[in-house]
Amino acid sequence: MNFYKVIKRVIDFVLSLTGLILLSPLFLIIAVLIKIDSKGPILFKQKRIGKNKKEFYILKFRSMASDTPRDMPTHLFKNPDMFITKVGGVLRSTSLDELPQIINILKGEMSIIGPRPALWNQYDLIAERDKYKANDITPGLTGWAQVMGRDMISIEDKARYDGEYVEKYGFAMDVKVFFRTISIVISGTGIAEGGPEAVTKTEEEDDK
Repeated sequence: MNFYKVIKRVIDFVLSLTGLILLSPLFLIIAVLIKIDSKGPILFKQKRIGKNKKEFYILKFRSMASDTPRDMPTHLFKNPDMFITKVGGVLRSTSLDELPQIINILKGEMSIIGPRPALWNQYDLIAERDKYKANDITPGLTGWAQVMGRDMISIEDKARYDGEYVEKYGFAMDVKVFFRTISIVISGTGIAEGGPEAVTKTEEEDDK
């Protein structure tokens, strides 16, 4: 595992740097659209739990109004759509709001593949992940739990899937997660923004 961690970090750095360069025109277009659509910053920062439970700030394109509660999961809002901007709705449905996390990956705070970083106050999820040592590895842009249900599964199941990822940690597992993620992003399955259909124990503000 230790050898693959080194290789994985090299891959993460090279791909994130390449992606940042190639996608810079898209970043600029999205930034302009966000500023035209609503008042507030272009990027959304939120405190998350990283490797060994070290806190860091995850980056996203802002998809909600600037006065939206910062550390409340979207599925807990009675009407989350009232907070989501017009441009934000498109960004969230296509997962383009997650693109700035390329910077988190470049800095080493995240990996391309790994357990999605929990909110700093998701104590139940953090505790569940401790059972599987899922807090001991670098969190990812996408992970095994996301491709196995994303917003539609409970915290217990998410932690269990994260544990499976830790057990099967390696190149083959990362490739499987990568291609399943592409399929899910295209199909848009497993997203629950709020209301009675959303699982009441899901993990994050808008974990895609």
